[in-house]
Amino acid sequence: MNDLHTTDIAIVGAGPAGLALAAALAQAGLRCTVLEQNSAESLVAPPEDGRDIALTHRARAILERLGHWDRLPADEIAPLKRALVRNGASPLVLPFDGQADGHEALGYLVPNHRLREAAYAAAAAAPGIEIVGDARVTALERDEQGATVRLADGRAWRAPLVVAADSRFSTTRRLGGIGAHLLDFGRTCIVVRMRHEEDHENTAHECFRYGNTLAILPMAGRQSSAVVTLKSDQAPEWMALSDEAFALRVEQHFDRRLGRMDVAAPRHAYPLVAAYATRFVGPRFALVGDAAVGMHPVTAHGYNFGLYGVEVLARELERAARGRRDLGDAAVLAAYEREHRMRTLPVYLGTNAIVRLFTDDTPPARLVRGAVLKAASVASPLRTLIARQLTGGVRRAASA
Repeated sequence: MNDLHTTDIAIVGAGPAGLALAAALAQAGLRCTVLEQNSAESLVAPPEDGRDIALTHRARAILERLGHWDRLPADEIAPLKRALVRNGASPLVLPFDGQADGHEALGYLVPNHRLREAAYAAAAAAPGIEIVGDARVTALERDEQGATVRLADGRAWRAPLVVAADSRFSTTRRLGGIGAHLLDFGRTCIVVRMRHEEDHENTAHECFRYGNTLAILPMAGRQSSAVVTLKSDQAPEWMALSDEAFALRVEQHFDRRLGRMDVAAPRHAYPLVAAYATRFVGPRFALVGDAAVGMHPVTAHGYNFGLYGVEVLARELERAARGRRDLGDAAVLAAYEREHRMRTLPVYLGTNAIVRLFTDDTPPARLVRGAVLKAASVASPLRTLIARQLTGGVRRAASA
């Protein structure tokens, strides 16, 4: 097969970020082809993967404009009203709430597979978007007029711009000659949905214990997502526990704050590796989503950053299209990189520093951890600044 197809934008990766970009560009009147190595059928009803995504108010606004939000099951969207941070055995609790930034909630928690399902449904229904499954990209060629992506089966697509959206371990990023700083934390994240006796009151808990970190994230009803982060060599033992033993261990580690807990869905384990691309753009080439910035989940910025990048890149490409400029023009792409790097790099570095400190159980680190938490608890402006990051920096308009 030597088929050569043409499109305005070729996007590699049909995850939520790639499909969100396609939807945004389609709204701007651009034709997009999304190339996905898995079958297109697998995108229609993605299986539950245990992950629940915290969305900021800015992210919600983006999803609303793209037509994704209304496709989410309303009964599976859980508002996150408060977050409480604990350190070791200290009785001190660091609280955050959306009201510090003018919101009733910090954000919203939504199952990842529902976000993927909504993203595919919206893209599949949009004119100007072609989704191609079983499309494994093996080559990227570029010249002054455009870029060509070639597949393992011989098919090829040519466009003024190619965008990689194929995960933090992006093969397309490598084909484009862009490296990434990968930070392997040596830890594994075990996620599972759990039922519990007590009402969670839409409150998230981040417990930086000694030996592991436990997050309890409120979902719809009396259910929460339990996220246990521990050294990777300890993960097999946790995964081998019976559901009853696992639930009891989480219940005890959480000091029974929600009463009896029971496992409500299969457990999933994910290695924790952060990634930050050395560049977000190249000649006729750009990165979005985790291919650009893959975050540690502790500050819940990962998918939100992906949507922020989609918003900025789509805006710059729409401006170029309206001005009849080349969509792969270096100046167009540079504007995207500049803004997205400015937004993400400080938070990426800060998050990694927090993770290193609050997972270090040596005596000196324990002292510093306690001092940092105490300082933050008495510094209201600092808590407000952090809350603003959690909500996405979108201020609620004052009521008339």
